[in-house]
Amino acid sequence: MPVGSITSHIRLIREQKVLLDSDLAALYGVTTSGLVQAVKRNVDRFPADFMFQLDAGEWEALRSQSVISNGGRGGRRYAPYAFTEQGVAMLSSVLGSPQAIAVNIEIMRAFVRLREVIVSNKELALRLDELENKTELVSLKHDTFEHNTRVQLKQIFDAIRELMAPAEPVQKRPIGFVTPDDVSIKLKAAKGKDTPPS
Repeated sequence: MPVGSITSHIRLIREQKVLLDSDLAALYGVTTSGLVQAVKRNVDRFPADFMFQLDAGEWEALRSQSVISNGGRGGRRYAPYAFTEQGVAMLSSVLGSPQAIAVNIEIMRAFVRLREVIVSNKELALRLDELENKTELVSLKHDTFEHNTRVQLKQIFDAIRELMAPAEPVQKRPIGFVTPDDVSIKLKAAKGKDTPPS
């Protein structure tokens, strides 16, 4: 199992890198309900910094991104659980199957790789700042750079920083029909913006 495919399932929720119960269940080759039941039987092994259940807002955000199914027939009826790196490590002791242990090793490697990428990004940002400061000092000391050159260098540094910044999550429009309630809510919101404050 490639580390890259595991890394694609790691999400940032509550400023923590986590894997959802459904993604873990698929990786381990068990059902989501089976995984959750095993965790609930051993709940004392999973403190809040190892695992937490998503709140309604977080769950709705994931559903709107089509990450998890809706709670209708055949869908989820409860908010998913999110497991931190420590929680994932504890899962292998709870599940105990050879596949769970092998998958856990790959998941730990994915978390380590993600940390390495973040650290190298920070180092790159520091080096970029140093380089920008040095070029600015040289240009001020010797006044050798023309104004256009300074502007171009600044644009290059800004572009590199922009490429290093994490992408903003795109709000996707929910799939399905628009109900009359949805239309009336949007109309009320639009009218509220047009009216001047009293």
